Amino acid sequence: MPFQIIRNDITKVRCDAIVNAANSSLLGGGGVDGAIHRAAGKGLREECSRLHGCRTGEAKITGGYRLPCRYVIHTVGPVWKGGAYHEAELLASCYRHSLQLAEEYGCSTVAFPLIAAGTYGYPRQEALQIARDTIQSFLTERDSDMTVFLVVFDKTSFLISEKLYSDIRSFIDDHYVLEMYKDAQRYDYVHSESEILSDDLSAPGLRKGEADKASSPTGVHHTGSDTFFTRFFGLDADDESELSCAKIGPVSLEEMLDNMGESFSEMLLRKIDEKGMTDTECYKKANIDRKLFSKIRNDRQYNPSKTTVIAFAIALELSLAETKELLEKAGFALSHSSKSDIIIEYFITNNIYDVMTINEALFSFDQKLLGE
Repeated sequence: MPFQIIRNDITKVRCDAIVNAANSSLLGGGGVDGAIHRAAGKGLREECSRLHGCRTGEAKITGGYRLPCRYVIHTVGPVWKGGAYHEAELLASCYRHSLQLAEEYGCSTVAFPLIAAGTYGYPRQEALQIARDTIQSFLTERDSDMTVFLVVFDKTSFLISEKLYSDIRSFIDDHYVLEMYKDAQRYDYVHSESEILSDDLSAPGLRKGEADKASSPTGVHHTGSDTFFTRFFGLDADDESELSCAKIGPVSLEEMLDNMGESFSEMLLRKIDEKGMTDTECYKKANIDRKLFSKIRNDRQYNPSKTTVIAFAIALELSLAETKELLEKAGFALSHSSKSDIIIEYFITNNIYDVMTINEALFSFDQKLLGE
């Protein structure tokens, strides 16, 4: 996953380089800057003293010393003055110069804090937007396998807009709570856990005792005047009789395997062609690593994770029905018993197909991110 949001102390992130939100002297200060200098030890300050400072929007690189990284990239963010003093351009420049240095020094993993959003007063939502847009643009423009982490110390320092959070919260309440209520109702229909039917027979109003009484030689489960098939599949008595009399001959395992339908990888590649996208456009838009995509392309039976499937569905801007179909090809489904699935459904039904925005929302609700 080329761009990830993680919750951690940046001084403990193991990667090739971490980025320090430094002041212009590079000699240490408060917040992230002070924490990095304390963790690295006096060697970092001694090297920084030989760099003669750094201008706002630029970056310089040093060793990592006692930190679990090879390098520290120091960049100086702009002090927020209302937005009329080129703050946005300078902040974007911090990310670009830092990434260019990381690339120059052969770094495959880089961890950023949210630059300028602390003591420098840059509004967090705007700082986050600039960070993700600049990082995403850099990764998209280059055919690189670099992975970039945006590190936040706690959730309170990283929140999506209040309106989006509220809208998603309401959507979850309308679906997740309703599903929990339905589950409770279904549970009330049984006397104890030992009486719960297997998944293929369980349903509201059908107790184990009733199912036992309803068994018949034909395999149709009758429950008095109505039947299992009538109640749950909408079949009338003639349909049931025809179904119960149908003869299905033995089928070998080889025949079943030969008749397998389109696989996940085959459907994915077909959808990419139908959308007129290149492979590169698709996996970058999905925020998926090139190596992972290569595995999927070259293995018809590749088994992806659920978050990977959904990331591709978002990149391809599939409808909810198409997303469910793609998930089914990989052996997954969307469920209203899962908060993350409901959040995904919220974005798809509202035609919002930006993986970064969706991941920010998932992060805010403590859910696993797409592509992980």
